[in-house]
Amino acid sequence: MKRKQGMHTMSDKTSDIVLVILTALIMLIIAYPLYYVIVASVSDPYEVYAGKTFLFPSKFTLEGYERVFQNSSLLNGFLNSIKYTVIGTLYSVAMVYLTAYPLSKKKLPGRKLISIFFIITMYFGGGLIPTYLVVRDTGLLNNMWALFLPGGVAMGNVIIVRNFFENNIPKELMEAAEIDGANDFKTFFRIVVPLSRSIMAVVVVFSMVAYWNDWFTSLIYLQKDQYPFPLVLRGILITTEALSQMTPGLSYAETNRISELVKFASMIVAAAPMLIIYPFVQKYFEQGFMSGAVKG
Repeated sequence: MKRKQGMHTMSDKTSDIVLVILTALIMLIIAYPLYYVIVASVSDPYEVYAGKTFLFPSKFTLEGYERVFQNSSLLNGFLNSIKYTVIGTLYSVAMVYLTAYPLSKKKLPGRKLISIFFIITMYFGGGLIPTYLVVRDTGLLNNMWALFLPGGVAMGNVIIVRNFFENNIPKELMEAAEIDGANDFKTFFRIVVPLSRSIMAVVVVFSMVAYWNDWFTSLIYLQKDQYPFPLVLRGILITTEALSQMTPGLSYAETNRISELVKFASMIVAAAPMLIIYPFVQKYFEQGFMSGAVKG
């Protein structure tokens, strides 16, 4: 009996070692491209192309980052992205909560019909041209609210939050609040919101990533000086014209070198805010996502 137990323990240890090795390999495969871009952003581009920056920087330089923050269009785009992400996230989280809370109430009149109406919008849309005409006719062109109002309610997030409210907020607590004379607004702000911080982290992360990476909506509805960082970065990644104008008199080789430095540095600057924020909300994100999942 002891022998079998020892063999079982040995098998568990072996499987743990195998799982740790596999996890490390998967993490390495996923993390290395980001690490490579970081190394390339502080290395001479010609050294990068020569394959001399596999693990460590070669001819260390911060010129790419210096030029990123010296370029007024890049810096302006970065500030625009921060503004759009903060405002859009606050707006989307508020709209998702205000939509999900009534739908979590089984006594809501027409609840199924309203839910079906919302779900339809996940699969069918009016298309780009009709949406553009609506935005234009409502006076939202060249206005940052064109980024938020047309798609402020993400139905996927609404379903996750609604399921969380239904399955994780104690009904007895809600009933006790009603008995004490609390109306739906007091119940929502004093009970539901404080008890749903984990699912709120999920919606916040989803919304932040969506707004931070969104460049197509801005391309359609906003002017050039209102462009967010990803859209400005897109222009730089496609052409070196901006850098040629910024650094007149340089040779093509030097202009190309600077362009490559700025490309790598811009990638890191674009990804840095999300990479910095996510570890702080990871615990709530995992907890809330599992709690808000559809249960059978």
